[in-house]
Amino acid sequence: MTAARGPGEPVDRLVTSGTFSLDGGTWEVDNNVWLIGDSHEVLVIDPAHDLEAISTAIGNRRVVAFVCTHAHDDHVNQAPALADRFGAPILLNPDEMPLWRMAHPERQPDGWITHGQVLHAGGLDLRALVTPGHSPGSTSFHAPELNVLFSGDTLFQGGPGATGRSFSSFETIIESIRDTLLTLPGDTQVWPGHGDFTTVSSEAPHLEEWIARGH
Repeated sequence: MTAARGPGEPVDRLVTSGTFSLDGGTWEVDNNVWLIGDSHEVLVIDPAHDLEAISTAIGNRRVVAFVCTHAHDDHVNQAPALADRFGAPILLNPDEMPLWRMAHPERQPDGWITHGQVLHAGGLDLRALVTPGHSPGSTSFHAPELNVLFSGDTLFQGGPGATGRSFSSFETIIESIRDTLLTLPGDTQVWPGHGDFTTVSSEAPHLEEWIARGH
């Protein structure tokens, strides 16, 4: 587990380590957990792997919600335990339910995320952009005041998220990136669910390359 400030406060980036399992395989992964807010309240994106580390990062702040960009187990595995501990809802796009049920068959999310919905934390707004492809209801979150996009596993430095597993579609993720994410201002910082930061303008010129290579 590694804790570090994001490129611009008021965002904390917590890197946690664990596994991702789907279609009979399991892989070691490092995840970016994002905490957005101020000293009084916080919204947590993709509570992954390390219950105690995330709890420590939250501290004594009120948790607005635990928000899941999608329901692959490496992005949601600590959501129920944290929701119970902090008395906060788990929010997810409803199209993610087939994956959610694999990770948490006995627990439902507490609310749904829809395209254009605005969440608030610490005086900041995050607008949900439903960007399917990596999974059926993958959702990115745009924080215009921060000039930041939390892209989940939809857009990374170097290309789109993986689409070679169940419930994914390369054609759909390309459409989501082209029609939704690459329409944001070019200097928008892209902070993904794994790995390093990038910008919209850094990735946009490579769209046709990604289409040609097929991933």
